[in-house]
Amino acid sequence: MGTMERRLKNKVIESVPVKPPSYSDPGFSSSNEDISEYQNGSRKRRKLSPSPKEVSGLDVTSNNQVPILSRIKTKKAGLVPGQTGQLDPESTALSGKEKISFASINVAPWLVASLSAMEIKRPTGIQKACIPEILKGRDCIGGSRTGTGKTVAFAAPILQKWAEDPVGIFAVVITPTRELAIQIFEQIKAISAPQSLKPVLITGGGDQREQAINLASRPHIVIATPGRLAEHIKASGEDTICGLRRVRFVVFDEADRLLAPGRGSMLPDLETCLSVLPSATERQTLLFTATVTSEVLALKEQPRPGRPPIFICEVDTETLAIPPKLQQKYLQIPVTHKEHYLHVLLGTPENISKSVIIFCNRTDTANLLEYTLRLLLHRVTALHSRLPQSQRVANLARFRAQAARILVATDVAARGLDIPEVALIINYDVPRDPDDYIHRVGRTARAGRAGQSVTFIGQRDVELILAIEERVGKKMDQYAEEGVNLETRVARDALKPVGEKKREAQLQIEEGKDVYGKRKMGMEKLKK
Repeated sequence: MGTMERRLKNKVIESVPVKPPSYSDPGFSSSNEDISEYQNGSRKRRKLSPSPKEVSGLDVTSNNQVPILSRIKTKKAGLVPGQTGQLDPESTALSGKEKISFASINVAPWLVASLSAMEIKRPTGIQKACIPEILKGRDCIGGSRTGTGKTVAFAAPILQKWAEDPVGIFAVVITPTRELAIQIFEQIKAISAPQSLKPVLITGGGDQREQAINLASRPHIVIATPGRLAEHIKASGEDTICGLRRVRFVVFDEADRLLAPGRGSMLPDLETCLSVLPSATERQTLLFTATVTSEVLALKEQPRPGRPPIFICEVDTETLAIPPKLQQKYLQIPVTHKEHYLHVLLGTPENISKSVIIFCNRTDTANLLEYTLRLLLHRVTALHSRLPQSQRVANLARFRAQAARILVATDVAARGLDIPEVALIINYDVPRDPDDYIHRVGRTARAGRAGQSVTFIGQRDVELILAIEERVGKKMDQYAEEGVNLETRVARDALKPVGEKKREAQLQIEEGKDVYGKRKMGMEKLKK
């Protein structure tokens, strides 16, 4: 190769600028490789020989042709390799979904990298709508189906604002259940891992003195249930709660439950909590839920002098309130044989390997069901309000780790819990409120996965089912499994053994024994 040819090739190569990736580019893909390259800096690349077509006017014969080698990814969405400027129809169709990234909605680069490390690379509908508005300083009411990433929708902008001005206490997140508070606490810790964030968990069942010390140490974010936080406000001194008076953000997760009136209402505790927090004009208030109720929407009518209007966003909740890939089934059975049908249903070929959550309306029912299923050799654990907090955490951890295949629970497990492995939800008792049904079945079919729910219907539950179908916007189908007749299996295999084990379980409960058959020490017998 002559000297003139080498000079011409080098000139062509040097004339092509290499542009580093930018997080502000809407077409930038926030993959692990791109983020790593952006953070570590672009490496020095070897000069590569161009293709013969790139060197205009240069006569290169087939004997002297130089192979084209490249370690740089040349693939760009919408371009057909080897044809400059020509669009690939298939990739162009996909590019509409791929254009929106966290970087394009003004999320900070360190948060984009942290979310990408958690395999969260593209924002969902609720995240795309709410994150930019929260960053602008607007209050927000967000409604979206279960499993659509509402936690990230409020956690990401709060963490970004906190990183700009890290003061404590920066935000207070209030949730209705302890398990949901623990989950949000762990998620915020994971997202903020690159920063020195200090979150604190304030829930019932924990050491109140230790919580008061942590609250007085000026943490950055407080995740709490309203009852325990109200106890600290009433009982602890000013040194403990003075940091709450300068909060920038207040978040109500599962706001419909927090603001619901009637029996078991949390409104008195919420009023106590809000009494020490800044006024609505001096803070940002964020409300998120899967079921936007009239009590939640009523907040937009309150006077807000000097504040921008509330941003209200409901994503995909008008047409269908449940996940689109959820199969709703019902099973009409006699109420006197519910345990028998449940035992047979859990052992069918289609369900025997599935991870299952069974929802009951009362703690007594959940407790008896756990004892009975364990005696029937099912791998089962329970989650309800009668259990001590340490056991609730341990049981939920066993179910997450799939050490237990079945979780028997009341509605304390119906809200917010994200357990991707759950494939089947069984409503052993029909919920009285259609919104509770939406939250129950939302524990499966999360984040685009498939799932199934089966509701046991007795002769007095027809009106409740009709109300649920009207609220959900979709009819239930009768449960059927190929090659399986549940009635025949119940009559042949379940009537006698299930009846015996149920009586044995009732005897264990009356004698004060635990689920393993051992007598409880230092505890009162469970009442019927």
